[in-house]
Amino acid sequence: MDFQKLCTFETFQQFWSHYGHGEDFQDVIEREFTRIKGTTYLDHAATTLYPESLVRGYFQDISRNVYGNPHSHNPSSRLTHDTVERVRYRVLQHFNASPEEYSVIFTSGCTAALKLVAESFPWRPPTESEAGSHFCYLTDNHTSVVGIRGLTSARGVVALPVCPQEVEKRAKDEAGGGEDVICQTPHLFCYPAQSNFSGKKYPLSHVKGIQARRLYPACDHHGRWFVLLDAAAHVSCSPLNLQDCPADFIPISFYKMFGFPTGLGALLVRTDAAGILKKTYFGGGTAAAYLSGEDYYVHAANLSDRFEDGTVSFLDIIAVNHGFEALYRITGGMHNIQQHTFGLARYTYMLLSSLCHGNGRPVAQIYTEGQFESPRTQGAILNFNLMDSHGQIIGYSQVDRMASLYNIHVRTGCFCNTGACQSFLGISNQQMRRNLQAGHVCGDSVDVVDGQPTGSVRVSFGYMSTFEDCQKFLSFVAECFVEKPVTVDHVRLEKLKTATAASRESNSHGGACTLTNIYIYPIKSCGAHEVHNWPMGPLGLLYDRSWMVVNGNGVCLSQKRVQRLCLIRPQVHLPSDKLLLQAPGQTVCQRLPESTHTSKVCGDRVETVDCGDEAASWLSDFLGQPCRLIRQSPNFTRDMKKSLFLLAATASTSLSLVNEAQYLMINRASVELIQKLMSSRQDDSNRDQLLDTQNVISRFRANLVIAGVEPFEEDNWSHLIIGNTRFMVTGQCGRCQMVGVDQETGTKTKEPLMSLMACRIGKVTFGVYLTHQLPEGSTTGSVLSTGSIVKPHSS
Repeated sequence: MDFQKLCTFETFQQFWSHYGHGEDFQDVIEREFTRIKGTTYLDHAATTLYPESLVRGYFQDISRNVYGNPHSHNPSSRLTHDTVERVRYRVLQHFNASPEEYSVIFTSGCTAALKLVAESFPWRPPTESEAGSHFCYLTDNHTSVVGIRGLTSARGVVALPVCPQEVEKRAKDEAGGGEDVICQTPHLFCYPAQSNFSGKKYPLSHVKGIQARRLYPACDHHGRWFVLLDAAAHVSCSPLNLQDCPADFIPISFYKMFGFPTGLGALLVRTDAAGILKKTYFGGGTAAAYLSGEDYYVHAANLSDRFEDGTVSFLDIIAVNHGFEALYRITGGMHNIQQHTFGLARYTYMLLSSLCHGNGRPVAQIYTEGQFESPRTQGAILNFNLMDSHGQIIGYSQVDRMASLYNIHVRTGCFCNTGACQSFLGISNQQMRRNLQAGHVCGDSVDVVDGQPTGSVRVSFGYMSTFEDCQKFLSFVAECFVEKPVTVDHVRLEKLKTATAASRESNSHGGACTLTNIYIYPIKSCGAHEVHNWPMGPLGLLYDRSWMVVNGNGVCLSQKRVQRLCLIRPQVHLPSDKLLLQAPGQTVCQRLPESTHTSKVCGDRVETVDCGDEAASWLSDFLGQPCRLIRQSPNFTRDMKKSLFLLAATASTSLSLVNEAQYLMINRASVELIQKLMSSRQDDSNRDQLLDTQNVISRFRANLVIAGVEPFEEDNWSHLIIGNTRFMVTGQCGRCQMVGVDQETGTKTKEPLMSLMACRIGKVTFGVYLTHQLPEGSTTGSVLSTGSIVKPHSS
């Protein structure tokens, strides 16, 4: 197969199955990013691009609302304060953390967040009796992390650079325990979740390993170890779950996530570590009290208030809210972004690393430790230098200039990561000094000194990157830098394809799949509300099926009889405890009053409370019949039917207004199998009526959607663990004609029920019921988060 045939979307799909964020991906990109038409933007690790709906929504927001200084107490100031606090909560929610566990301190960027830690950390210089604090950092770190050394060195604190291989290589099986109770000398270890140079993802398990003093260098030094996890590069295209890696300090920059606003970042501080940070300077808004005539100052009790000197950039913070809205609306979540961007990076890596000159010599030297096997170990970054047909490096400045002529935007140099640059390019410390003497400084165009490269070329992908971006970049390299005829190392390419297949097989049968989607259905039989981090309560997902609509006789309405229910899109606003009802052209939001009633769900008599006339009038008008909105009484307990417990525990499990069990889970691979069967059953005249994957998923109305295992493998599971929560499988979900209701339009079709019946001969089931048991005495569980690892166990 020649190179041009490899540069096709069909070939890409052979290498990686995940592309885009839905069936209308291309339309969304063209609508949201019209300004980049004709541009191949491949510098997302520097900053990603903002969608046009983000700035439109932001402009409308600040045009319609009056936002005052949050330090005042007038109505416009209170609006600003409440909105800023809402954004803080949303930041934590994005990283699966709670306000009890972490605080969000807004800064001018990631570098400012790092500087804040450096200036506030209680460094102890060595004394005759104590060794003093250590500032330790991976050599593969951004300049802004290594720069902490400038402050610590001035205070006499030891700065210890650590090669990435040493962290685990020099680890000890057991860390010292008792002596650390006595020795509380604070030490700080800094490492990136993802290298901004190569895209390598470092194990997030290092966080707990360092804190517990099992890993090097913590295992060699007594004291209390804190971890700063530089997440700036990682969170642009990957999920980060702080339940799995409870780092003490996490700096981020929002422009790397959303493209807008710039000049705004945050430092996430773990509550358990917050007490050690000590400030000296105090600015406006940070004091509980102080005297101008005496050296008397009491800091604000709230950590965020204490460290945000002066007025925060509140209009930029408000823009972050629109950034989250756009990100989730367009992509569906970080897991989808990770799968999409990794696929593009992997495809580009496979072809570029296999591309050869006419004489058979490779075209590119790629700087990576692995072979882009998995998005768990590699980000959407590809770093390389091009070589001529004699094996000589082509300077990165020449590549950059040629790329600009083709309107291809890349990044060149060392990317503010000298340590990784030296390691991958083999540049010694002595040579770095000689390069400076030869006139080379960071950021210039001196790309080769004495025949050796001083830097490299980096391409990186974002959620709006397309296959055409890869295609144009690879064609550019072949046209401008390959001695003809263009050839491909097919042996290497086949090895890479085999490695991919082996990796997928390992992931599939090793039980390491992921949670890709979470849906709650606040009102029974109404539309879904997709969330990405959501708390669990004693009845399942918090507020899932807590309400239902009944007719004038008090009978529960469902989509079997009233398909228009699916057009009602309820949303729960957790901070205000309000339910928002939305439907085409109508919205109502209220805090819900209570008056007791009774009704039935699946034959069970349940005690409910009426939600008042406003909601009833709204629903009656929309549905065209008298009806009421009722909510399950918080004092009423409805137990799960014992007959449904297959291998589950015998303890009773409480339910909301669900039909059978606390949770319903489906497997994306099972959905895709049904979808393929539907396609094979339809003739060419009905091709335009095919249902896309997301449409089919929505019809099955699951709470949890997983990916990474074989079709219908879930039928044989007895239990599974998602994150830190154990779920029991209590049965399979029997299906009826309700799956024929299109959840977007309310129309009814025979599919996918007909294909399901053909596929599942003898039983019309799809998806499995789950239940979880909260710890004894607890009324709330942990937070479920998309991207979490799912560990299934078979019967």
